[in-house]
Amino acid sequence: MFGLPGMVIKKLVLGAAVGAGALTLAFGTNAPSYVRTAFHKVRHTAQSSVPVQFEIDRARDEINGLEPAIRENIETIARAEVDVEHLDREIAQVRSNLEGEKAAILTLRDRLEKGDLKLTGHVRATEDEFKAELGRRLDHFKNVKEILKEKETTLKAKDKSLSAARLQLQNMAAQKKTLMTKIEGIEAKLRMIEATETANEFSFDDSSLARAKSTVADLEKRVEVMARVAEKEGRYAESGLPLSLEPGRDVVKEVESEFGTAPTAPRAPKSL
Repeated sequence: MFGLPGMVIKKLVLGAAVGAGALTLAFGTNAPSYVRTAFHKVRHTAQSSVPVQFEIDRARDEINGLEPAIRENIETIARAEVDVEHLDREIAQVRSNLEGEKAAILTLRDRLEKGDLKLTGHVRATEDEFKAELGRRLDHFKNVKEILKEKETTLKAKDKSLSAARLQLQNMAAQKKTLMTKIEGIEAKLRMIEATETANEFSFDDSSLARAKSTVADLEKRVEVMARVAEKEGRYAESGLPLSLEPGRDVVKEVESEFGTAPTAPRAPKSL
């Protein structure tokens, strides 16, 4: 890669210095704070412009990305379990061998005390040779015993590490399930919001209907008032009009015909 020319570098440095100087002149010592605030605001605006569904899909991909790590940890734990089992069997075998070696050492000690100095193959040894053999076996026993302690310490450490790994794997799987459940809940809520927004797209403006109802109600009141005024004016006018009957109309007979009643007292003769 070719380096930038010295003149270009000088111009970049000078431009940065001028920009920093301008910010300092404009905002004083608070210039860095203004820059950080502007940066965070721009980033927040950019994040807000990203569709929610895209962020949901991105979060789901990240959660699904935990699966390879979980599988890898499962394989690691499986190998560790096999190692622990083999080490445990090895320790058991060493313990058994030490028990046999201990019995052999005690037998040699008893024979030395009794003066029975026969070694393997019934070869008689001197007392010094016999003691040397006893010492060799005792040293070997002690060395193996130290090795056994180291193996037991290693086994405890492996068991502890394996338990921690199992717990970590369990927590990771549980958290993955929890996160996926939360994402499903967020997506379901988003679907409900989208359904509500879709329903709102078909809403109608009922202000015109309300105005029409108000106009009709006003008209009903107005007509009712006019009717009552007309009724009252008619009644008052009726009392002031002269009474007259159509010629030849027998009102009495009409009343008797309508109600079926006869006059209770004879009519008085008309005065001349």
